[in-house]
Amino acid sequence: MLLLMAPGISVRAQEDDELLEVASLTIEGAMAIEESTLKDQLATRAGSGLPWSEPRYFDRDRFDADLQRLEAYYADRGYPDARIRTFRVDLSEDQRSVAIAIVVDEGMPDVLRSVRVDGLDVLPAGSRDRLEGELRATVGQPFDRPALDAWRVTVQRELGDHGYPRAEVSVSTDEPAEHEIAVGVDVAPGPPSAVGDIVIEGNASVSDTVVRRSLDFREGDRFSLSAIGRSQRRLYDLDLFQFVNVETRLEEARGDAIPVRVTLAEQKHRRLEFRVGYGSEERLRGEASWRHVNFFGGARTAGIEGKWSALDRGARATFTQPYVLGPAVSLALSGERWFADEPAYELDTVGGRIALTYERASRGQAGDFSTTTTLTGSVVFEKQEFAIVTEALADLSFRDELIALGLDPRTGVGRGQLMSVALDFRRSTTSDLLDSQQGYVLIGHLEQAGWWLPGNYRYAEVRAEGRYYRTIAGWAVVAVRARAGTLATDGELATNVPFFKRYFLGGSSSLRGWGRFEVSPLSAAGLSLGGHSLLEMSTEIRVPVTGSLNAVAFVDAGNVWSESWRFELSSLRYDAGPGLRYMTPIGPIRADLAFQLAPIDRLLVDGEPETRHWRLHVSIGQAF
Repeated sequence: MLLLMAPGISVRAQEDDELLEVASLTIEGAMAIEESTLKDQLATRAGSGLPWSEPRYFDRDRFDADLQRLEAYYADRGYPDARIRTFRVDLSEDQRSVAIAIVVDEGMPDVLRSVRVDGLDVLPAGSRDRLEGELRATVGQPFDRPALDAWRVTVQRELGDHGYPRAEVSVSTDEPAEHEIAVGVDVAPGPPSAVGDIVIEGNASVSDTVVRRSLDFREGDRFSLSAIGRSQRRLYDLDLFQFVNVETRLEEARGDAIPVRVTLAEQKHRRLEFRVGYGSEERLRGEASWRHVNFFGGARTAGIEGKWSALDRGARATFTQPYVLGPAVSLALSGERWFADEPAYELDTVGGRIALTYERASRGQAGDFSTTTTLTGSVVFEKQEFAIVTEALADLSFRDELIALGLDPRTGVGRGQLMSVALDFRRSTTSDLLDSQQGYVLIGHLEQAGWWLPGNYRYAEVRAEGRYYRTIAGWAVVAVRARAGTLATDGELATNVPFFKRYFLGGSSSLRGWGRFEVSPLSAAGLSLGGHSLLEMSTEIRVPVTGSLNAVAFVDAGNVWSESWRFELSSLRYDAGPGLRYMTPIGPIRADLAFQLAPIDRLLVDGEPETRHWRLHVSIGQAF
C-alpha cells in the first residue's frame, strides 16, 4: 500500500490491480489564470462520469509532477512566487475513487514596467508601429514570458517577409525590482536579401516548368517568407505531390542571394475510388470516380464520376486547366447527365458549364494560410425535363398553377432549355472544412438567365450566406449560420423561373424539424410548391462528450415565401433539438433529433396530413 500525504491529510492508494479513479479535480485560489486553463496543463484528469467514458486513474508520480508543472506554469506567466499551498484527496466511501482539490497561493506578480525596441526601422511604418504597439500594450500586466517569445518569433517572421531572413532578435530583461521588470529588444536585421538559385528535386513526370510557374517568386526577387509559404501551398494544391518542402538554404548563401530548394515526392497520377454511405435522406449511396492528374502534362486534371442514391444519380465528366493568365486562375469544363428525385419533383438534366476561377490565399498572424478567397464566373447550358409529384395532378384546384408553371396539367411534365451566367464568391478563414471550430465563411451567388441570353427562362437570382464558428472555454464550439436568397423576374409569369429552381426548406442540413422540401408555400390541398424568397438561420452548440463522440444542441429558423424580395420575420418556422456527432477521418457521422416549434397547418407528407412533428436525420458531415 502507498501513503499519500499533505499537511494534515493522508489517504491510502491501492495497488495497481485496484486503481483509484479520479472522480473530480478542482483548483482553488486561482484568480489570475482560469481554472480550466490550469487543468489543461495537468496529466491528472477527472473522468466525465458517463457510463461509456474512459476512466481516469490516480497516479502518485504523475500527480507530483503536475504540482511542479503548475508552479512552473505560473512562473512563466509572471507569478514567480506562486506555490501549491496544500491539496486534499478525499477517498470515496467504497474506496474506489478520489476527489482531488489543489489549493494555490498565486503570490504577487512581476509586472512589466517598460519596454524598449531598437532596430525595426527597416520595416514599413505600418508594420513597425503594429509590432511595437503589440508589445507596449502589455506594459502594466504580469510578465508573460511565453507570450514575449511568441512576439519575438512574429518579429522575425515579419523581417523575413520584408527581405531580412538573417535577422537576429534578442530580448533582455533586468532583475525584478519591487516586482517590476523592464524589457529591451535589440534587432540586428542584417543586409537585405534576394532569392538566389532555385533547385528542384524529386519530380519525375511533372516538369520543372509546372513547378516554377507555381512558385510565388523568381530568382532575383526580394526575399519573402510569405512567398515561400504561398508557393508550398500552391504546389500541394496541384494534387500532384504527396510531399512538398520549399526551404531556404541560409548556410549556402553567397552575398545577398539566398538559395531555395524545392523537394518533391510525386503521388499516383491515375486514381480510381469507390465510396458507399448511408443517410436518412439519400438512403444507400454509392459513388465511383476516376481522376487523372497531370493529364497530358501541364498539371491538367481530367475526371469521370458516377453516383447513385435515392435522391440523385448520374454521371459527370470534368476537365481543369490550371495557370490560366497566372497561377491563381484556373479554367474548368464539365458535362453531365443527372437525374434528381426530390420530394416535390423529378428532374432530368443534360448539359454542361464553363467556369473561370480566381483563388487567393493570405497568411494569418500565426504564419498559416488562414484566409482563402475564391471568385468564380460560370456559363451554364442545360436541357431539362421535369415532372411534379403525382399528388399534384389529383388536386384540381392546382390545375391553373400547373399551367402557370409551364407544366402539362394532364401529366405534370415540363421541358426547357436553361442558359445562364453566374458569379460566385467565397471567403473562408476556417482551416477544417469537415469540422470547422474557428473562423467564418462568407458565400455570395449571382445568376442571370434570359434577357440577352437564349433559353426558355428569364430570371435573376441573388443568394448570400454567412457562417461563423467560435471555440469557447477551449472545448465548446458555437456555430451560427444565416442564409437568404431571392428569385426575381421582370414579369408575372411563373414560367420565367423553372420549377426546379424554386426554393424549399427542410431536411438534414436545413430546417431539421421537417423532412426534405416540406417547408415552402402550399397549394390549396397542402402540397409544397416552392417559393421565390428564402430566409434561414441556425445556431448550434457542439460539446465533447468522450473520445470521438460530441453532443450538439441546435435551434433552426426559416421560411420560404411566394413573392420575390419578401422576407417576413413574423412568419418564420422554428425547430430545436439535440444531436450526436461521432468523429471519423472522413468527417463526423451525424444524428439530429429535431422537434417542430411552429408546425405547418395543412401540410401533406406522402399524400397524407402531417401528424408527426419531429424528424430524425442521420448523415455524414456537419449540418453547416
